[in-house]
Amino acid sequence: MANNATAYGTGADLQNAGMRQRGAGELSAAYAPLPTEEDVSKLKKKSCVSEVQKSSGIDIESILAPIIFTLVSFWTRLHRIGESNIVTWDEAHFGKFGSHYLKREFYFDVHPPLGKMLVGLSGYLAGYNGSFEFKSGEEYPPELDYTYMRIFNATFGALCIPLAYFTAKEFGFSKKATWLVTLMVLCDNSYATISRFILLDAMLLFFTFTTMLCFARFHNLQKKSFSIEWFFWLVLSGLSIGCVCSVKWVGLFATAVVGLYTVEDLWNKFGDLDMPVFTYLAHWISRIFGLIIVPLAVYMASFKAHFVILENSGPGDAQMSSLFQANLKGTELGNSPLEVVIGSRATLKNMGYGGGLLHSHVQTYPEGSGQQQITCYHHKDSNNDWWFYPARDQPAYDPESDEIRYIGNGDVIRLIHTQTGRNLHSHAVPAPVTKSDHEVSCYGNLTVGDNKDHWTVEIIDDTSGRDYSKLKTLTSSFRLKHTALGCYLKAANTNLPQWGFKQIETTCTKKNNPKDKFTHWNVESHWNDKLPKADVKAFKSPFLKDFIHLNVAMMTSNNALVPDPDKQDDLASHWWQWPILNVGLRMCSWEDKVTKYFLLGNPFVYWGSTASLGLFGLMFVFYLIRWQRGYDDLTLDDIDHIHYAGLYPLIGWFFHYFPFILMGRVTYVHHYYPALYFAILVFGFIFNHVCERIPRAIAYTLYASAYVVTIGLFVLFSPISFGMTGSADQYSYLKWFENWRIS
Repeated sequence: MANNATAYGTGADLQNAGMRQRGAGELSAAYAPLPTEEDVSKLKKKSCVSEVQKSSGIDIESILAPIIFTLVSFWTRLHRIGESNIVTWDEAHFGKFGSHYLKREFYFDVHPPLGKMLVGLSGYLAGYNGSFEFKSGEEYPPELDYTYMRIFNATFGALCIPLAYFTAKEFGFSKKATWLVTLMVLCDNSYATISRFILLDAMLLFFTFTTMLCFARFHNLQKKSFSIEWFFWLVLSGLSIGCVCSVKWVGLFATAVVGLYTVEDLWNKFGDLDMPVFTYLAHWISRIFGLIIVPLAVYMASFKAHFVILENSGPGDAQMSSLFQANLKGTELGNSPLEVVIGSRATLKNMGYGGGLLHSHVQTYPEGSGQQQITCYHHKDSNNDWWFYPARDQPAYDPESDEIRYIGNGDVIRLIHTQTGRNLHSHAVPAPVTKSDHEVSCYGNLTVGDNKDHWTVEIIDDTSGRDYSKLKTLTSSFRLKHTALGCYLKAANTNLPQWGFKQIETTCTKKNNPKDKFTHWNVESHWNDKLPKADVKAFKSPFLKDFIHLNVAMMTSNNALVPDPDKQDDLASHWWQWPILNVGLRMCSWEDKVTKYFLLGNPFVYWGSTASLGLFGLMFVFYLIRWQRGYDDLTLDDIDHIHYAGLYPLIGWFFHYFPFILMGRVTYVHHYYPALYFAILVFGFIFNHVCERIPRAIAYTLYASAYVVTIGLFVLFSPISFGMTGSADQYSYLKWFENWRIS
């Protein structure tokens, strides 16, 4: 028996040969039994089918099944898609963003641009001119073919079904398990519903599905390294990763799955002593190109296209650098006076990534000095305007005089808020959030104040040249040093509480770090009738700088999307509610005259997939215990299948779900949809694994039952996906739980 034992790595009870020792007369023979008549029958049948396929060269199922599934998927996603003629749920956001592309107006959003550009493309193909405002609940005008735009979007959702089919096949699932996984994606009501509107979720799911298909296919080609097919799927993986990250940052979680697999794969190859060093280096270079350079190129290309298309000034200008804004068509920034002088009215832009405009309003700090608040704000309004005035010990400014007093490096000035007439001020009071910094406030007026209203201008750079004797609009980068305290005006990406309207905290930092971008400022808008206009559009803003700036601004704004304790959001939900289908979401008004949609999943798909996550853990522990006791239940192929077709989808679910537990931002049910797909794959693996190890009749019964329940529940809940007309009370039979607010 010892000579036939299998080698293990636990170090427990090993013989000299490194093999696990077993007692005499153990049950090892029981786990290598003689084939039964049923096993022989299976082998003969499998052999016969294989021979038929070999002789014909065609696997009919692999051709017909995906075609049938795809046709049915298009029906489920397109049936009555134009039934509701009102702006539904987040169509108010993403339809409006699509309009900005058609009007070529620059806008700002927390998501990367690819998905919204595709929305704009759908509008262009539909003949839409971008003039509709997409107000929530408003009827679409007759000239806007919203149905076409929805069909365009639904196509991404429909194509998820064949992608699920081929992914399950690449994972080595049986045909019956492959059909089950495909059916669960096809017949999940939440997937069917979310795909029917002008949203980003269908695109996000589509590229998540393509990433997993590429992952599975590339793994199966490991024995064909450096072949054309191997390179094709490697590059396709990179393209898919780039696209999914360019739709929403949630795509980074799918990237993490591929990244973890790549690290493990390269580590395993590192342990292959037979592999030449140059071959191993080639694996590294190939993956760096395919999985880092290609995705990054796709991601950056989407932003490049975003900047090229949106050439006109729009509502999102203030999020970008002043130089970027100056080069937009229709902006006033490109036609301002060049030199800043005493008496100029201007806005000051923080040059840190994601920085806003220096801002004040009549509201005061609830603690600290209790004086008027100073913040940074990303939207343009008159509360961003400041007067440049001389220090109190200098000659007073006379608006009627023709005297021009230029401001240069080292000059001491006051900044007076135009709307309230108060001075930009700082004192030795801790800032409201960053306690190590001094508070900055607005205090006094033209005549009331002290030397703590004084700021020294320190010009540190100028894109127009090295002459720092004059402070210039747009081109000069400068710091404002508090003359009395020696601290520097700073606006890092720290948001104030609700009393500060979630705007950016502005402080006076004690650290003198000339490289700290958050202490750098530039004059953005500039008005002075005494000075000639200057064309500053010759100074271009580099793409890479704009790319980084916008991404940091997106991150900052995304972090600010936290629940408001003073408001009740009936649409928001918690992370623990999603896997157990505890809650749904009303996507529109619930009036009788409105076609109503309720975002809720197929109960069997949700509950079954969630249960499979725990079952996988139990299965893992079961095999681990038996392995420790010396049983050889699994072959190396079985272990590989559990590892890549079971464990990695489980990791994918964890990567897509766990971050939402930690996030402080407001969350909704659709945030679970990418994670749901990975849970479905785990369910398919568990079902496939179990049914291969039980009598065929029982396995067929389980599969048939799962098919019937999945399809039956989809049909039962189809009104929430296809649209509920009339009174919601007639659909009360679907309200299984109180949180399912269907009626």
